[in-house]
Amino acid sequence: MKLNIRKLFISRVLPALVLFFAGAAVMAAARTKAAEYGDKELALISRVTAQILSRNHYRQQPLDVNISRQFFDEYLNELDPGRIYFSLEDVTELSKDRDHLCEQLQAGDSSFAFKAYDLFRKRLEEYRTFAEKRLNEPFDFTLDESYMPDRSKEPRTKDMAELEHLWYLRLKNDVLAYRLINRVREEERARMTADEKKKAATAAKWEVADPAGKVLSRLRDISNDIRQKERVDILGIYLNSLAQVYGPHSNYYPPKLEEDFEMAMNLSLSGIGATLTSDGGYIKIVALTPGGPAARDGRLKVEDRIIAVAQGAGEPVDVVDMPGTKAGQLIRGPEKTQVTLTVLPGEKGRNAVPETVTLTRDKIVLVDSEAKGEVKTVKDDEGHERKIGVINLPGFYMNFDDYLKGDPNYKSCSRDVRKILEDFKKEKVDAVVMDLRRNGGGSFPEAISLTGLFIKSGPVVQMRSANKGVQVKDDTDDEEVYTGPLVVLVSKLSASAAEIFTGAIRDWERGVIVGDSRTFGKGTVLDVIPLDRYLRFIGESFPAGSTTYETAMYFRPTGGSVQQLGVASDIRLPSLTDRMELGEMFMNNHLPWDSVKPVKVESYTPHFADKVAKLKTESEERVKADPEFVAFRKKLDAFDRYKDRKTISLNEESRWKEYNEEKQLQEEADKIDDDASANKDGKKKNDIILNEATHIAADFADLEAPTAAAK
Repeated sequence: MKLNIRKLFISRVLPALVLFFAGAAVMAAARTKAAEYGDKELALISRVTAQILSRNHYRQQPLDVNISRQFFDEYLNELDPGRIYFSLEDVTELSKDRDHLCEQLQAGDSSFAFKAYDLFRKRLEEYRTFAEKRLNEPFDFTLDESYMPDRSKEPRTKDMAELEHLWYLRLKNDVLAYRLINRVREEERARMTADEKKKAATAAKWEVADPAGKVLSRLRDISNDIRQKERVDILGIYLNSLAQVYGPHSNYYPPKLEEDFEMAMNLSLSGIGATLTSDGGYIKIVALTPGGPAARDGRLKVEDRIIAVAQGAGEPVDVVDMPGTKAGQLIRGPEKTQVTLTVLPGEKGRNAVPETVTLTRDKIVLVDSEAKGEVKTVKDDEGHERKIGVINLPGFYMNFDDYLKGDPNYKSCSRDVRKILEDFKKEKVDAVVMDLRRNGGGSFPEAISLTGLFIKSGPVVQMRSANKGVQVKDDTDDEEVYTGPLVVLVSKLSASAAEIFTGAIRDWERGVIVGDSRTFGKGTVLDVIPLDRYLRFIGESFPAGSTTYETAMYFRPTGGSVQQLGVASDIRLPSLTDRMELGEMFMNNHLPWDSVKPVKVESYTPHFADKVAKLKTESEERVKADPEFVAFRKKLDAFDRYKDRKTISLNEESRWKEYNEEKQLQEEADKIDDDASANKDGKKKNDIILNEATHIAADFADLEAPTAAAK
């Protein structure tokens, strides 16, 4: 089951006023005294949620048979994403209701939610019973068997016999994984000095004396959690599945999850600063919050999988197969407390060995991840120097409270960037790089204001609501704060408001887009509805949760949306994120790319296409000859080999051989990288992608010279 909060962090695109007022409404609802949820309350929640989604969502899709069938499939996938509990026989039996779920919901009937959940509970108990019996017998790890960890796109098993064979393979893999962990630890200890062994004894808690017992303990924890779910929580999973049919950023939040929702709306929480999702039973990191504890520490990476969580120096709690919301609660905690995560590094593939990372939790205020500027000096082959101003902007922030109060000194990213640009002009920089690689979006108005710092007045973005009316949002200020060469550095993590800015800069031919092949592709605007607002109209008052949904789509000035396809880079650079399946196009039920009529924009840069072609050629030649990029490509190729492997061996010696081969590849790539990135003084260069972006900016300044000097 996906962590609901993930969608909000990735898609931070709520318009300013919606964000402020909806956040206040949600906080009020969260403070309401807990209610008792009987049939009447559950029926009201069901009807209201279904009506809000069908009438208000951008799709304007009625609750018909087609939606009902998708709803059925989505709910079963929510309960059993790994396809290890429901067989085809089970699905056939449940399918009697498949065409009628929407009809039932409109009548306040959510009985199917509990019917399917009860079967899920039953199958889980059967798996646990099967495991308790099977784990009493030793496995034969010399057999030539294999296991597919991710079965989310595989056909369901035919019947219980096939399901039990899958359970056998799964259990065998779990036990083998612990055996291999112990084997790796033993090898590491054999190479340690006495002092190193003493230090490791207090830190390494992941040796498993009884692998079979560890698997059973984990199953008991999961089973207990599933059994304790209340009816309103089960209904929450069910209604969230309906919301997901309408769009990947549509959600229903039952009252208990409004704490997470409130934290996301207020852009703050106490924790490590990581956005998580469930992936094949693992808790996977999909983004790190700039300025948060995890990002500052530097050891955790996107694609790492968390398998255990310990509070401080306490015993680790296994989170494999644990519901995402519960795992998130273990990771989150009070400020200044420590949490120790056991992770499988994503870049080391399916055979990765666990590593521990201890972090101190801190209050994360996303709007405090402010824009930062620095000036870098770039030399060409002939020794000529260019001064390049680099602005790192991790989010589009704005202090809504101060803005609404009329405070003339309210905080915003466009104001901060303006100050940085004015400082750059004093230092006479030759070009500017806007680094948006980790920018997940934020304030919609700020995207327009920021664009206005680089262009004269004119269209920045177009927006179309569910009623198909198109509005053009302009920058109305004629002032250009910076007029020189501009490079916008992006990745597949650059989303929503970052894509509005990037798309406008490209459509005006104002700057060159550099980085991953494309941006995230989040081209929708969200609305937030606390259900108690609707209940008041019928004389009811109890905490009923909240619904978010896509309410509008935005488009570039030239008419195309960024939805699904993102904004393409003019110059593509090698990166790890570009090799990953990141972006809207990989989300189920995403809205398709669309277009509206273009609006008139002028080309800011004469002969722009010719200049981009020249810059691209120069960059490709430089990257091809750069030993750091050569080493980096080897690491990326190794990552591809790990990523593309769908099955893993259950033969212990074959698995051990796979592990050592992958380890050798990784070590060779690391050594090449270390050798390539060492300067004469032995210090390492950092961020080769940003370095190349500054070289592109310097080349751009050369093309524009002498008129391109910063003013």
